Amino acid sequence: MTLPAEPSKQSRLTYSDGSSRIVYVTDHEVPFPQGRLIVSSTDLNGIITHANDAFVEMSGYSREELIGAPHHILRHPDMPKVAFKGLWDDVAMGKKWHGYVKNLRKDGSYYWVYATAVPNIRNGIIVGYTSVRRKPSRTRINELIPLYEQWLAQERSAS
Repeated sequence: MTLPAEPSKQSRLTYSDGSSRIVYVTDHEVPFPQGRLIVSSTDLNGIITHANDAFVEMSGYSREELIGAPHHILRHPDMPKVAFKGLWDDVAMGKKWHGYVKNLRKDGSYYWVYATAVPNIRNGIIVGYTSVRRKPSRTRINELIPLYEQWLAQERSAS
């Protein structure tokens, strides 16, 4: 793994599938590109099957690195697991989900998105998921940061 150029902290992320990895995180925020949408699709297990150009650019990963990778490679350690539980619960029931997500880039920097995730349904069966991310409201992000911090603290004290 390439280390970030600027000072970073090391964090171990453990995912819902039981896998884990060490990530390096910086305090550098990459602004969401004006007028762009980030689009990706996954299979039922959250494995990326499609990544548009904006997703490739913002994630810092190549398209080849993204396709076939679990979508959780973008999970920032500042994001509470409960936020993603709501997402997966909703889309697994065939519902649309909206939410604010702090994503981790390959280089350790981050970017915020306002995400909409929907199930891909064929012949009445969910076959995967698509997420469209747009520029988030800075006001709403600032409102959510303390809540996400509270949820993270609760998760850490419970484990």
